[in-house]
Amino acid sequence: MKFVILALFVAGAYGCGLPTFPPVITRVVGGDDVRENSWPWQASLQYKSGSKFYHTCGATLIASQWVLTAAHCISSRTYQVLLGKHNLKNDEADSVALSPAKIIVHEDWDSRRIRNDIALIKLSKPVTFSDAIMPACMPNADDILANGAPCYVTGWGRLWTGGPIADILQQALLPVVDHNTCSKSDWWGSLVTRSMVCAGGDGQLASCNGDSGGPLNCQNPDGSWEVHGVVSFGSSMGCNYRKKPSVFTRVSAYSSWINNAMISN
Repeated sequence: MKFVILALFVAGAYGCGLPTFPPVITRVVGGDDVRENSWPWQASLQYKSGSKFYHTCGATLIASQWVLTAAHCISSRTYQVLLGKHNLKNDEADSVALSPAKIIVHEDWDSRRIRNDIALIKLSKPVTFSDAIMPACMPNADDILANGAPCYVTGWGRLWTGGPIADILQQALLPVVDHNTCSKSDWWGSLVTRSMVCAGGDGQLASCNGDSGGPLNCQNPDGSWEVHGVVSFGSSMGCNYRKKPSVFTRVSAYSSWINNAMISN
C-alpha cells in the first residue's frame, strides 16, 4: 500500500524521505537544533488567534497535498499548516503556509482512553517539492520496530518541562522501547496498546508539549526516512520522566485507514 500512495501522490524529481541536506545525527541522547532543511517533511500546525497564527502541534507531510498529525491536536479552531520552516520567528523564503481543505479525524478517536490518536489534513492545494519541502516515506503495513531502534523525534515543542516553545526546529534521539517493556505495570501498563510505539523513557529526553502530532523518524538501510509514529502523549509528571517514554500512534497500524482516506478524499 505504501507504493500505491507514492505512485498516486508523490511525483517529480523529489522522492520521499531523502533530504537534500541530510540531518546531522548522533547516537547520543540529547536535543539539538537541526541542520536547516534536514527534516523537510516537518510541518507546524498553527491556530488562529486574533489576526495571527501560533504553533500548537507538529505534523508530517506524507504526500503533495496531505499532512499527518494527531487527533488530539484538532478542535474547532481555524488552522494553517506551515511547511519549509526552520525558525518559526523568521521569515523564510522557502516556507509556505496553506489552509486545510479538509481535516479527517479518525472516526474512533477516543480522547478519554487515548485511542486512535491520528488525523489527516488535506491541504488547500498541492505543494511543490523542493529542498525545503518533501514528504517522508511511509512504513509498510504492520511494520514493528525492533527494541532499541534509533529513531528521532523532531518538533518545536517546549525545550524542557514548563519551558518555552522552541524557535528553531529540534531533534532528539529516542530509542524504541518494545511493547512488552512499555506495557509493564511500572511503565505505561495497559494504557499502551499494540497500535502505539514507545520511545525514550530513560529519564534524559522525551517529546514535550508542542511536539504533539509530529513524527517519529526512523531510517531505512538505504538511507531514507520513514514516519513510524505520531507524537501522542507522555508523562504528566514531566517531559523527561524515567520509565514513562513518549508514546506515539503507530503509523503502520493505520496504513489502510490512511490510504482509504487519501484515495476517497
